[in-house]
Amino acid sequence: MSDTYKNYLQDLSFLLKERALEAKEDFKKASKEDEAFATGYLAAYHHVLEIMKNQAVSFNIDEKEIKLDDIDPDKDLLG
Repeated sequence: MSDTYKNYLQDLSFLLKERALEAKEDFKKASKEDEAFATGYLAAYHHVLEIMKNQAVSFNIDEKEIKLDDIDPDKDLLG
C-alpha cells in the first residue's frame, strides 16, 4: 500500500473513531425527544466502522496498519 493511501486510511480511521465515540457520548446525554436521532447517528458510525474492519480482513489488510485495531464497534459503541 502506498504511503498516501495508508496515511489517508489511518487519518480516516482516526477521525471516524473519534466521531463515533463522540456520538456515543451524545447518545448517553440525549433527551427523550433526541433519542431516536442519537440512536441512528451512533448506529451509522457503528455500521461504517464494522464495514471498514470487515473489508480490511477481506483485503488482507492488517487492521493495525490502518489504525482500526483499537476499536471493537460492538463493544466500544453499543456496549
